[in-house]
Amino acid sequence: MIDLSSETWSLAIAEPGASGQALDFIPAKVPGTVAGALFEAGHFDPDNPSPLHDKDVWYETRFDAAPGHYRLQLDGLATIAEVYLNDKQVLASRNMFRTYDVPVDLSEKNRLQICFRALKPHLNSKGPRARWKPQLATSQGLRLVRTTLLGHMPGWCPEIHAVGPYRPIRLRKSDDLRVTKKRILADLLPDGSGALTVTVKLDNAVGAAVLNCAGASVEMTALEDGSLSATLRPENVLSWMPHTHGKPVLYDVTLVVDGQHLSLGKTGFRCLEIDHGPDGKGFGLKVNGVSVFCRGAVWTNADLLQLSGKAETYRPLLEAARDAGMNMLRIGGTMLYETRAFFEICDELGLLVWQDFQFANYDYPVKDEAFVEEVRAEVGDQLTDSQGCPSLAVLCGGSEIYQQGAMMGLPENRWKGPLCEEVLPELASAFRPDVPYASNSPFGGVLPFSPNEGIAHYYGVGAYLRPLEDARRANVRFAGECLAFSNIPEQSSLDKALPVKPGHDPRWKARIPRDRGAGWDFEDVRDHYLKTLYGIEPIALRYGDPDRYLDLGRAVTGDVMEQTFAEWRRKGSACQGALVWTYQDLALGAGWGLIDSMGRPKPAYYALKRAFRPLQVCLTDEGTNGLSIHIINDLPERKSVRLSLSCLRDGNLPVVSGQTELTLEPHGAEALNAVELIGAFFDVTYAYRFGPLSHDVTVVQLLDGETGEILADAFHFPAGYDFTRIAATLSAELLQNEQGDWSLELETDRLLKSVTISSEAYLPLENGFHLAPGARRRIALEATNGDDGNARPAGSVSALNKAGAARFS
Repeated sequence: MIDLSSETWSLAIAEPGASGQALDFIPAKVPGTVAGALFEAGHFDPDNPSPLHDKDVWYETRFDAAPGHYRLQLDGLATIAEVYLNDKQVLASRNMFRTYDVPVDLSEKNRLQICFRALKPHLNSKGPRARWKPQLATSQGLRLVRTTLLGHMPGWCPEIHAVGPYRPIRLRKSDDLRVTKKRILADLLPDGSGALTVTVKLDNAVGAAVLNCAGASVEMTALEDGSLSATLRPENVLSWMPHTHGKPVLYDVTLVVDGQHLSLGKTGFRCLEIDHGPDGKGFGLKVNGVSVFCRGAVWTNADLLQLSGKAETYRPLLEAARDAGMNMLRIGGTMLYETRAFFEICDELGLLVWQDFQFANYDYPVKDEAFVEEVRAEVGDQLTDSQGCPSLAVLCGGSEIYQQGAMMGLPENRWKGPLCEEVLPELASAFRPDVPYASNSPFGGVLPFSPNEGIAHYYGVGAYLRPLEDARRANVRFAGECLAFSNIPEQSSLDKALPVKPGHDPRWKARIPRDRGAGWDFEDVRDHYLKTLYGIEPIALRYGDPDRYLDLGRAVTGDVMEQTFAEWRRKGSACQGALVWTYQDLALGAGWGLIDSMGRPKPAYYALKRAFRPLQVCLTDEGTNGLSIHIINDLPERKSVRLSLSCLRDGNLPVVSGQTELTLEPHGAEALNAVELIGAFFDVTYAYRFGPLSHDVTVVQLLDGETGEILADAFHFPAGYDFTRIAATLSAELLQNEQGDWSLELETDRLLKSVTISSEAYLPLENGFHLAPGARRRIALEATNGDDGNARPAGSVSALNKAGAARFS
């Protein structure tokens, strides 16, 4: 194989229609993008991107080879591309999402050129008349061209246009043994045994092919079309489960052909089912017969500038998702198909993947047979790439296509069409029969966006400014998107990349997400909940104390998310999953993301890490019915725990308390009333108001029944949030274990709210938490920026209701 990614490439920008001769070239990387190459050459500013769709771009490389017949393999060209080898055109592509395998002849000396034609003329061309025109993106012509919407959604995504050979390019000799087709189905049968069915087509194979997996092997049988197929029944296989509910066990799949070992990757044995609930109106997943509350976020992109699909780009973000207790990421229809490396890491980490096909909002020209054929080829290419990956859990026809048409007032027979109802489900069934298909997100109910049936994009709590109680009133069954807020990054990130005060500084406002054409933005949404939840006037606070405004703004979005997920995860809730919009920002600022564009978790990330714990306790205020305590055990083992409750006055004086011992069943949940721990009536929620409020916080802790370790905790403030600064004592002691790992041990004499650990070179694994008095809490610290962890951490610990900060070094 000749890996052309390792060759020296260059690119030149030309006027549309120009030839690749006599141009000024600069160095370029393949795989990579024009924006990335220009940035490295000092000619492109990602913060103020220049348009790239109005020019032709020529890529070129020269290389030596042994003359002969080869296969030129191109895994992704964005978007209108012509490929020339030794001045002869060998390929023309109009689809960014296609992969190609082209027969070519090489000489001793070779020149490979790829011309990426200007996309703008194609976006301006006319196609079949659209029945609706969304405001999502900048051009209605995007419905006619198979390219990503990233870079075309100015309300939240930087306008960095995707142009270039963003996926690998390689050459293989035509007579090499290779797999040209593969289908891998690893199924967990009702009796708990595994069945692996593999069908492949091989080029240049002579002898028999033997399939191997999990210590078993079988010779493959030839089919009429020349393919080889076999079903293997390995003994005593362990099932693959999302990490929140079990272990993601994987097995190697290999072929032995003509003495060569061909890897087909790893697979896991699992069975997926859609769970529609007792009334048939819900949507959820059962994995191996176990109902899984799917929680996580909508993935955007790991590297908008280069569109990298490398494992080392994905891994830090995916590990952070796993560490936060997420078990599902959704690749939305406005994004980009990710590479197999993405799915392989999700397989390893036990993360489920909801994959939208790359269609969103538009009325696509499905009566154009050429367009449909491109779609069929595209989907075939993408689903072949992820064969055998157990993490792929849902295939979806796209994002907000049905919603867009319905919101325009069209009847169902106008917005519900063959693309999502016929073409895509047929392909999904053919390539991944093990993966459930959903026609669109959202879909279900009287209208496709009604949250009380099927899949919702729920923004009642959030953009529509509904009270937190609406999360129950809306009867959300599954939120494919939800809880979009302008989440403020840590101050250290702002100091590095956006050192401006909040408010109406143009640089600050440019990074606040907004719906295109709307007269409000998502900072307005955050400010609404700052006022309604905390009772603080945001405008006055921002004017008078902008730093305090940022600190409270960081906390409030997390509080809203924690309370909403407490509602959705409680026993008795009809909700079976919810995915936050979005996982990571594409530019530094107070965007939707839980992780900022520098890869640093925001306070909202830590809040969800608490909300997503597999062993969890959470609280709901049921008014005159008292305080409900919800205990959840997603794990596959029975767990003995102790549940304690304390109502504190002035954040430290116990007024009433109680505790109980529980045995939590695997994958189970319990619900108790606070009175059951106290043993008598006490107005915990202050609903009856028979006298002055006797306590200001209720602290509930879930402790390990054997060790006494705090597994989870939850807090209820009967009179609402009060962030008046108090003179509490806070100790912060640095500890280092024998392995050299650092941690910070904290202790306070009064309840501290939203405790924040700040350190330049270290990340705390927990942050923004409430700290109850009397118990030491140890927080692990992880070195950042490649630091080996030998340097002694230094920083500060503060709380929203504490005067001053404690320092450590």
